[in-house]
Amino acid sequence: MRDFDSWSRHELDAVEAALEAWVPADAPAGLGEAMRYGVLDGGKRLRPLLVLAACTALAGEREAALRAAVAVELIHAYSLVHDDMPCMDNDVLRRGKPTVHVKFGEAQAMLAGDAMQALAFEVLTPDTGIAPALQARLVALLARSAGHAGMAGGQAIDLAATGRSLDEATLRDMHRRKTGALLQASVLMGAACGQPDANVWRALTDYGSALGLAFQVVDDILDVTQASATLGKTAGKDIDANKPTFVSVLGLDAARRHAEDLRRQAHAALARSGLADTGGLGALADKVVERES
Repeated sequence: MRDFDSWSRHELDAVEAALEAWVPADAPAGLGEAMRYGVLDGGKRLRPLLVLAACTALAGEREAALRAAVAVELIHAYSLVHDDMPCMDNDVLRRGKPTVHVKFGEAQAMLAGDAMQALAFEVLTPDTGIAPALQARLVALLARSAGHAGMAGGQAIDLAATGRSLDEATLRDMHRRKTGALLQASVLMGAACGQPDANVWRALTDYGSALGLAFQVVDDILDVTQASATLGKTAGKDIDANKPTFVSVLGLDAARRHAEDLRRQAHAALARSGLADTGGLGALADKVVERES
């Protein structure tokens, strides 16, 4: 991949167009408006880019990868809608605008998240164009990363840990589930659209694991070093909620060193893969660690 910026702009446009087309505006009783508000016109789209970069590295099936990219973003967006609600993190700002429950009410926000979760799996299972075996593989990867062993399980640990101290190993396990599992699944869904051998699959699994944890370490750093206007969400909320973070457990400087170490691990995993075109995945690992929002 010679020009990452050009590639990423093209892919982001494709993802936005697909989301625009596939998230229905006409869902009943204003549900479509709430769904579209929660997922369109905002966000880094890191997970879709990981899907598409992994597919590119393996010269995989483009249509399947685009659907996987949209599906994983729908799961991510639904999780944010639910996480922001008063019964969870109780936040009022997301992606620089009022959260869905603030804009549309709690009941509509709950339904919008539910509908986006279901839509993700509908997108992955079209009647034609993608072999049933690949559909099943993609559905399994996404479901496992989003459920009790992944994102939902990590969120449960997070809620239970509020006000308690956690050691580094427990904190790491929580975030491998809550944040890392869906990021890792994004990489593997993209890889599954190609023909990865066992070595490639292991290497990309390791890459996804390192990148997923790095994302959360950087998130915790930014929570204490950036303003809400820069982040597009409420800064300092983890400290205010007395939640354990990599900064509270390791300290700020050690957390920064840890993020850099995870970046090195991600690049080393790509080198082990033996794939010729991992430029997009490498650039995304760098962007995760270097980001300021």
